[in-house]
Amino acid sequence: MNKLHQQLQDMFEDRAVFNADVREQHGRDESFHAPSPPDVVVYAKSTEEVAAVVRECARNETPLIPFGVGTSLEGHVAALQGGVCLDLSLMNEVLEVNPEDLDCRVQAGVTRKQLNAELARDGIFFPVDPGADATLGGMAATSASGTNAVRYGTMKENVIGLTAVLPSGEVVRTGGRSRKSASGYDLTHLLVGSEGTLGIITEVQLRAYGLPAAHAAGVCSFETLEGAVNSVIAIIQYGIPVARIELLDDVQMAAVNRYSNLDYPEQATLFFEFHGMSDAGVSEQSELAAELTSQFGGGEFRWSTKQEDQNELWQARHDAYYAALSIKPGAQGWPTDVCVPISRLAECIAETKRDVDEAGIVTPIVGHAGDGNFHLLLLVDPDDPADMQRAHEVNDRLIRRALEMGGTCTGEHGIGYGKAGYMELEHGLGAVNLMRSIKRTIDPKNIMNPGKVLPPDAPVN
Repeated sequence: MNKLHQQLQDMFEDRAVFNADVREQHGRDESFHAPSPPDVVVYAKSTEEVAAVVRECARNETPLIPFGVGTSLEGHVAALQGGVCLDLSLMNEVLEVNPEDLDCRVQAGVTRKQLNAELARDGIFFPVDPGADATLGGMAATSASGTNAVRYGTMKENVIGLTAVLPSGEVVRTGGRSRKSASGYDLTHLLVGSEGTLGIITEVQLRAYGLPAAHAAGVCSFETLEGAVNSVIAIIQYGIPVARIELLDDVQMAAVNRYSNLDYPEQATLFFEFHGMSDAGVSEQSELAAELTSQFGGGEFRWSTKQEDQNELWQARHDAYYAALSIKPGAQGWPTDVCVPISRLAECIAETKRDVDEAGIVTPIVGHAGDGNFHLLLLVDPDDPADMQRAHEVNDRLIRRALEMGGTCTGEHGIGYGKAGYMELEHGLGAVNLMRSIKRTIDPKNIMNPGKVLPPDAPVN
């Protein structure tokens, strides 16, 4: 045991864990990326404890990787250079709820579902829903999004302040509770999406919203994938305030039917949700959406205003990842995502489906269609080099296609180390060098989640 490990054990006793199974668990996420375990896992309970660990790691120039619940998808939590994994799951207190101002403050380890159970007592909710019951600190660090983004925005729009520990061990507080500010640099949104490479987020100040007085959910199947996407474009352009529009292709719908015991047509399908002040308002939105979708080959809508039916519907959508894995037992999922201008979404998905068909890889597709973001789950055998090479080529073409269409290499999964090579291709060398300068200035010893977002490796050409 080296000196740092002994210091951590002295400081945290049984909350400094060297067990191989625990380390392995903390070196992997939900993706196909090979695990890379840390040397020790430390469970912190406060900002002060996080700062103490960071100071020790800074003195010893030891890598430090923050960890929530491990639901990320691009290798964000892999300890590529070993070091200390700082698990924040015990920092799980809702610190402050301000229903009159529609905001709240939470520790980084509070999960999305935990927060909404607390907020519901005051008739409010937090809308960012990535599917997994992720921690709010992790969601801020990866700039998460999800099914409600078309109406309520992503983490970038809903984080108004942070408490974070810098690589020196200094604690900083950014932003505040006011609805706007013209004061100084926007440090909050520098840290949101930085994936633990600039500091460790320990508290998050968030916007909240009133629970809708009325809501309805529905499902509509389409003759073609293009028709489904074009109906989404029409709904957005018409100004219907839809809360969620989720797209599932025919492959994914077949998997969802089997996994969740449903009976939807195995065609391209849209899942809708509408929020409003009254049943009449929600009904009007629903009827307008149904009228528009019928113009693009949409079938009959299956609507429900019952909460239990809506819960079943959205649980089926959130189970899509596991439903997809069940298509090919023994396979692993290679999840990837891009986001394009919504006018290019149908074209991008159609070309991508041709790619996966030619490659012979079973690949369900789902999308947050309202904002142009869609996801592939390439079902691969990680022990088959040819299979992995085909998947890599499909992923590479997907990203390049999205960038050529004016999109981004990731709509919400983040960069991690899985997509770091595409940063220069997307942003240009000047912007990437500026990011590197910021990283070097804030973290000169490169101890904060090294190898993520901006690795020293040569970019993809």
